[in-house]
Amino acid sequence: MSKIVATGKTIEEAVAQGLARLGVSQDRVSVQILSQPSRGFLGLFGVKEAKVELTLLPERAGGESHHPMTPSSQQSAPAAEVKVSQASSVPAPSAVATMEESRTEAAEAKKDPYEEAISFLRETGQAMGLDISVEQEKGKDFTTLHISGAGLGLMIGRRGQTLDALQYLANIVANRYSDSYLRIVLDAENFRERRKKTLEDLADRLAGRVLKSRKEIVLEPMPAAERKVIHARLQSHGGVKTYSKGEEPNRRVVITPKSS
Repeated sequence: MSKIVATGKTIEEAVAQGLARLGVSQDRVSVQILSQPSRGFLGLFGVKEAKVELTLLPERAGGESHHPMTPSSQQSAPAAEVKVSQASSVPAPSAVATMEESRTEAAEAKKDPYEEAISFLRETGQAMGLDISVEQEKGKDFTTLHISGAGLGLMIGRRGQTLDALQYLANIVANRYSDSYLRIVLDAENFRERRKKTLEDLADRLAGRVLKSRKEIVLEPMPAAERKVIHARLQSHGGVKTYSKGEEPNRRVVITPKSS
């Protein structure tokens, strides 16, 4: 096997993987970079690995590698070959990856987590054809990012499902750049407060039906934050009680009459 293609998160890792497969040191190969790594859409999706081609060089008498220097190779070498130090052993791929990850983490640690989350939201808005602005409101337990702009119904989605998904991703982005856990709540056009009022009205209405029928009512599946609103609204109700049943994402609130 005189030529192989290897991949990795970085060029260095891909080269190390190829050397490990060939079982040779770096001075025994020439390296052709086939593709550079990329982080993909928004740095989260469609991540592309680095790809390199390693060609085993012929050995001279005495065991030394012979590097042919043709005019064409001299012209392409700066762009196509990776300069490597003379090494007596192959570096462990895990060590190369660890060093690269450490450099990446050090660079990312300097970035502001909230600004990175805001940038993510703006890029997402642009991808959806929306021109949005995002304002930050810091609270005691969490930070709210308020989205404003035209056509935000697209970012809110049916019953806030798209907004919840974006909130989940915004938290992932922010926490990549933070040493301690950060919680972000995403809001658009005051949707969170309006949705809370809708759920409270629903809880009151259904509690009345339970009192009249003396039969429990099982609500449709809801995310944890919305179930919490229902529970809190009816916590002090004199005639009904609530509990949740099922597994995520199909967990539901049950409203049942209290025993007389």
